[in-house]
Amino acid sequence: MYDIIVIGCGPAGMTAAIYAKRAGKKVLILEKEGIGGQMASAPLIENYPGFSSIIGSELAERMFEQITDLEIEVEIEEVKDIKEDKIKKVITDENVYETKSIIIATGGKYRMLGLEKEVELIGSGIHFCTACDGPFYKDKKVAVIGGGNSAVAGACMLSNIAKKVYIIHRSKKLSADYIEIEKLKRKKNIEILLETNVKELLGDKELKGIILENGETLTIDGMFVCIGLVPQNKFCENILERNKQGFIISMDTKTNIPGIFVAGDCREKKGKQITIAVSDGTQATIEALTFLEETK
Repeated sequence: MYDIIVIGCGPAGMTAAIYAKRAGKKVLILEKEGIGGQMASAPLIENYPGFSSIIGSELAERMFEQITDLEIEVEIEEVKDIKEDKIKKVITDENVYETKSIIIATGGKYRMLGLEKEVELIGSGIHFCTACDGPFYKDKKVAVIGGGNSAVAGACMLSNIAKKVYIIHRSKKLSADYIEIEKLKRKKNIEILLETNVKELLGDKELKGIILENGETLTIDGMFVCIGLVPQNKFCENILERNKQGFIISMDTKTNIPGIFVAGDCREKKGKQITIAVSDGTQATIEALTFLEETK
């Protein structure tokens, strides 16, 4: 029997587990793939306090060292279902675990275009975080795919670094807020291409360019895909309230089920940053500890 089971071993999940263990609780982390979540795949992180720059995998390793030092249990198993009751059951592909409370911190995966070679070129020309990887493209040509706030804001940020920025959107108009679009239009080195999609990626080991559906070829050094995240929380869709995009709805980190909390990119919120995920993990554990105290 565990006091808290944390589902997910990214920055939100590891933070939650550290706080829970230090509070003297019996904790288990369940992770289906690898340590660090999306953070671990970032080529370079330059906006996390305490490090002027650090490789994502190294930051993940440093966080996990604390997990190891605290002797927190970690199992690499995929959660398939949750049974909600006073004593909750977490069902994985290998075991059934009982716990008094749960923190879901499964994060999200970047939505991709589904093009050939797209996966192979991640980190070698294809990126998802303009704030994280934009500095690699100083005085170079880049494209941003998407028309929402994240895409438009990212394109504006990149325009201060890159020589040329294309923003490519499949619809007739951008869907970002009016103010963001006006900022975009004032940038002289940004070209807006509407009603088109990327059809093909050029380059084998590194991205060299793209071919659009209209047949136009753009020679670029990097491409940022900003078309949203796919939350990794399908296992709880039958018990937790989620929005239309599948993100868990919460009040702070409390879900609609007492004793089940959510942290990080799998919950409905505005920001998708490591620092925000860490904050979520802290808040979720504080809420879980209060719940455990009140339900003794």
